[in-house]
Amino acid sequence: MNAFEKIVAHERTTWSLAQVMGRLGWDQETMMPRGAAEQRGEEMAALEEVLHARRTHPNLGEWLEAAEAPDARGAAILRHVRRNYQRNTRVPAALAAELARVTSVAQGTWAEARARDDVAHFLPTLTRVIALKREEAAALAQNGDLYDALLNDYEPGTSGEQIGAMFARMRPRLVALREKVLAAPAPAALKGEYRREGQLRLSRTLAEVFGYDFAKGRIDLAIHPFSSGSGADVRITTRVAEVDPFNCFYSTIHEVGHACYEQNIDEGYRFSPLGEGVSMGVHESQSRIYENQLGRSRAFTGWLHGQMAHEFGDLGMDAEGFYKAVNRVQPGFIRTEADEVHYNLHIMMRFDIERALIAGDLSPAELEAAWNDRFAQDFGVAVDRPSHGMLQDVHWSVGLFGYFPTYALGNVYAGCLMKALRHEIVGIDTALAEGKPTVATAWLREKLQQHGGLREPRETIAQACGFEPDEGPLLDYLEAKFGDIYGV
Repeated sequence: MNAFEKIVAHERTTWSLAQVMGRLGWDQETMMPRGAAEQRGEEMAALEEVLHARRTHPNLGEWLEAAEAPDARGAAILRHVRRNYQRNTRVPAALAAELARVTSVAQGTWAEARARDDVAHFLPTLTRVIALKREEAAALAQNGDLYDALLNDYEPGTSGEQIGAMFARMRPRLVALREKVLAAPAPAALKGEYRREGQLRLSRTLAEVFGYDFAKGRIDLAIHPFSSGSGADVRITTRVAEVDPFNCFYSTIHEVGHACYEQNIDEGYRFSPLGEGVSMGVHESQSRIYENQLGRSRAFTGWLHGQMAHEFGDLGMDAEGFYKAVNRVQPGFIRTEADEVHYNLHIMMRFDIERALIAGDLSPAELEAAWNDRFAQDFGVAVDRPSHGMLQDVHWSVGLFGYFPTYALGNVYAGCLMKALRHEIVGIDTALAEGKPTVATAWLREKLQQHGGLREPRETIAQACGFEPDEGPLLDYLEAKFGDIYGV
């Protein structure tokens, strides 16, 4: 084999082992006995040692120096492998293993603390995670910005400064829209209790109509819904609250967006760096466009209203009232339950806080007070308990610093994609009203999903849309949609 072929063979095994590690993470959040947390931490650390050794093997460096790409696909593979090799050789193997061990255990500690509303129970573990992530960031940054080094794990090619500038442009229009909407009369909320079994049946139906392939996946329950895996094994989770069926339904649609991206990548890219979503911002563009622009549209909620009435009986409102209830705007504590107007404000807050934590400007001991103060400032409501505050998200417990801004970036990308989609597809609302979002998701598969990691993140969006992405289409969409719903 030549050098390029050796790299491809090496990456095939590495990719496969990484999928196994991902499956362990899925199991930990869905099936694993609670008492197995410490053992699972050791298992994750051991597998991370194996992966780190493969990702930093001296032969890989030699092959990269000698390799020549046979085509555009090969050039993309080399770009990913080279970037990952440079990243991984900067992080000591012992640090990588310790991070895997500590974050595996930390996830269980966070879940216990969240259930008990006990910040003190989680704080020592969080302090250790942050210290390790700062150490990792210092190794990666090579005297550069610590936060940028972590952010590039999730969104290559961007920086905290760029994200901050985008948020500064978005905030005035978002705040102005929120003030107008909250000053107007609110539509009625959906009332009643909705049986768990019925929610799960309809959740499965929603996954199917959005194109999720159950022959290559499954739905389970988790505290914090997520999608896991790639290729022929992509699993999703949801959660159920009997007084809030939208939580289940829109968590499902959101995770199906992630899962369909992974399921629809060209099979020829499997077992290589191209066989996964190219970045978390692009990934979030898929989950958010499925959930919001498609799933919360007037056309699709009209169909969903009929499905819910069939499953649960009279809902006490017509299809138009149901559409407004789905899109009801109100300040709330929980990011994952936030309406489209408030959602990005939740992300902006987390972005500022985690940048300060990684920079060392905010200590873990100060985090709860900083969170509560900022939340009251941004949302006008006092946090009533830690599970509604700093303990609500799993991300920091598992070391995902730099991940949060990709949610808002995904919203921005989704706004651009929907603008392009509506320009190119005639009759999309007719199809959505019939419960057939696959008219839109097929366009996403062709334009974006099948290409996996072939292109860089912004290029992936630009190629799909036909124009360079920016925040304008998202803000225009939000102002038009909620201006119509609230008459402002």
